[in-house]
Amino acid sequence: MLLSLEGVNAYYGQSHILQDVSMNVGDGELVCLLGRNGAGKSTTLKCIMGIVPAQKGSITFKGDDITHLRTHRISNRNLCFVPEHRGIFRVLTVEENLKLAAHPSSQWSLADIYDIFPRLKERRRNGGAQLSGGEQQMLAIGRALMNAPELLILDEPVEGLAPVIVEEIVERLKLIKQSGISILLVEQNLEVCTQLADRHYILESGRIVYQNDNAAFTADSYVKDKYLGVGVVE
Repeated sequence: MLLSLEGVNAYYGQSHILQDVSMNVGDGELVCLLGRNGAGKSTTLKCIMGIVPAQKGSITFKGDDITHLRTHRISNRNLCFVPEHRGIFRVLTVEENLKLAAHPSSQWSLADIYDIFPRLKERRRNGGAQLSGGEQQMLAIGRALMNAPELLILDEPVEGLAPVIVEEIVERLKLIKQSGISILLVEQNLEVCTQLADRHYILESGRIVYQNDNAAFTADSYVKDKYLGVGVVE
């Protein structure tokens, strides 16, 4: 497996957020991590990246233990995290944001990013603060690709976006997946998840309560209603 979490526990102060979380992402897979708000999804991603420390359990990437590495060292191992707030540099232009992230070993060039996201080429001289929410998300994903990811980690990339922009981003994620990059996706929009994912995990109160492939998950109305019935868009 490319990424494996085994019995991971994490805390915010005295609050026990992740409780014995075990999951994995294989080479070339797109895996969705689902759950209601507050279930621990974003914390799981931050734990993988070393932003929130794992107090117990292990996290391995390509067979190497990264559990207690600092965030910049984890990032240097070609894990690229696009957080919910996107994290683009608002005072830099689109092109400056992309060039700043360029890694010599990346399979993605500036021209490739512009091919995938034509809107970014049109807006390449605009500052990050001048972009729409959808354009900022495209820029955040494009910047991550410039940084040579072997695993792309996305936290709710289509939240709050217009349906037409959601469709555009979904189509681009399909292209990225076809290139062979593994993707770990946290998302509330079930239609997006079932269009993209190979497998799904569901978190409930910091614990993994379900895992299955996309076909089984799509057909299981009981599971979707039981664990995802609140605040999920279908």
